[in-house]
Amino acid sequence: MFAQLFAVMAPVLIGAGLGFTWVRLGHDFPVPFVTKLVFNIGTPALILASLAGAEVDAQSFTMTMLGTLLVLAVMALATFLVAPLLGKPWQVMLAPMMYPNTGNMGLPVVLYAFGQSAFAFAIAVMVTVSLVQFTFGIAMSSRSGRPLRTLARTPALYAIAVALTLLLTETELPLWLDNTLELISGFTVPLMLITLGVSLANIRARNLSAGVGFSVIRIPLAALLAFVVGHLLGLPPLAQSILVVQMSMPVAVFNYLFAQRSGREPEYVASLVFCSTLLAFIYLPMLLAFLL
Repeated sequence: MFAQLFAVMAPVLIGAGLGFTWVRLGHDFPVPFVTKLVFNIGTPALILASLAGAEVDAQSFTMTMLGTLLVLAVMALATFLVAPLLGKPWQVMLAPMMYPNTGNMGLPVVLYAFGQSAFAFAIAVMVTVSLVQFTFGIAMSSRSGRPLRTLARTPALYAIAVALTLLLTETELPLWLDNTLELISGFTVPLMLITLGVSLANIRARNLSAGVGFSVIRIPLAALLAFVVGHLLGLPPLAQSILVVQMSMPVAVFNYLFAQRSGREPEYVASLVFCSTLLAFIYLPMLLAFLL
């Protein structure tokens, strides 16, 4: 079991470590460019490549998205209980409570732990979290937020629509397009991991004890909620496990960027991101051991 868990976490640790070491050695890394490349090209290609030929029915996929929305909604409500407990305004705690790192870290962990058959469910969770984060999250971090405009400019949304249409109609992509999407999507997960390491290297985290305390509260709560929601919705066992794993991921790096944008204690949020990510290499193997 240890060898299996190490095989899951090693690629994540090494990939993020490459990005972390690269920046620490003084080399440049164009984070804005890579983020746009992954978000606008890599992720849509990954969605289409993974879902077009996936053995997953559209109902399970959409129910997983619904389950993700329900967990996010309850986590948002839980913020009003956790914030006073930690002595912070709810505006500061809302994003870290709601948005886990289901992309940079979640997708690789699911891929190496559960295999390609589970990847479609991981994408369903990741896309749902991203859509909420880049609409509601942006609106919360700026008074000039435009959720509908953001949705219209989200390529992943169109990729999901096309992929679901292909699933419902049992249509296969032409071989040339399938090969092209497979090739382009191949850079997405490695770049996600490297960018995660780069982001951690650039974060100046302080008050690490606060980050640990927050993680001890959020992670078990998110895992329990995901398990209960998955059970109530009647998700397939594999989809329920993926929902639990994805919602138990550490705090997403974008929460730090949103905190900087809104001026809501970015240093504190940086501590939450940094500590929860480091702790993930301790608690994720235990969670995976239970689920596997």
